[in-house]
Amino acid sequence: MRLSGKVALVTGSARGIGKTIVERFAAEGAVVALSDVANEAGAAETLAGIVGRGGKGMVAMFDVGDAGQVDAAVQRIVAEQGRIDILVNNAGITRDSLLMRLSEDDFDAVVRTNLKGTFLLTKFVSRTMIKQRSGRIINMSSVVGQMGNAGQSNYSAAKAGIIGFTKSMARELASRGVTVNAIAPGFIMTAMTEALPENVRKAFLEQIPMARFGSPEDVADLAVYLASEGASYVTGQVIGINGGLYM
Repeated sequence: MRLSGKVALVTGSARGIGKTIVERFAAEGAVVALSDVANEAGAAETLAGIVGRGGKGMVAMFDVGDAGQVDAAVQRIVAEQGRIDILVNNAGITRDSLLMRLSEDDFDAVVRTNLKGTFLLTKFVSRTMIKQRSGRIINMSSVVGQMGNAGQSNYSAAKAGIIGFTKSMARELASRGVTVNAIAPGFIMTAMTEALPENVRKAFLEQIPMARFGSPEDVADLAVYLASEGASYVTGQVIGINGGLYM
């Protein structure tokens, strides 16, 4: 198992891509810390499934945009598990609207969760990784952070910010044995994307050379690789997983 003995914290892991990542990490031998801001029942259910299959883990409920909550949660995980080897900054929200109708509150909410959350988790977790002189940080960006998308200026800006943040952190932490990379998914079928109107999904499908949508398992496979020893010389990279939507 590629992650045996590792401790992994995955934010936004009660459902969707985050849930699939923690399940895959646990199957690869990692002790997983599931995190969500509100869906405690979903996180507990996911953990129960992992434990039922012989895995190990814990639930840590906190708001990724609140520095005090992030600091306390990271300290608790380290106290209970002894270390954090892998961080996946997956928590994210959308508040889509064309710019002329986009409220300041909706802009701030998306940046707070998606970009500030990534900053705070990386800041507090990297302290532990620096002491360990080892670690893997995986930030979830998006294809729209690379190519933009009408009606998602707030989301695109936050996800583009994650790309710049990832590259900067890769340079800061490389000498301490910590790699920092970003995954930029395209159209992945989750509850969030399934809620989009059919005409929007059809329009996206027509732009994808592989003529299909991705799955959370596709993203989880890449996350396992980046978290493993096999990716020890990979840092500062933004890896697209989009079926050719953006090249």
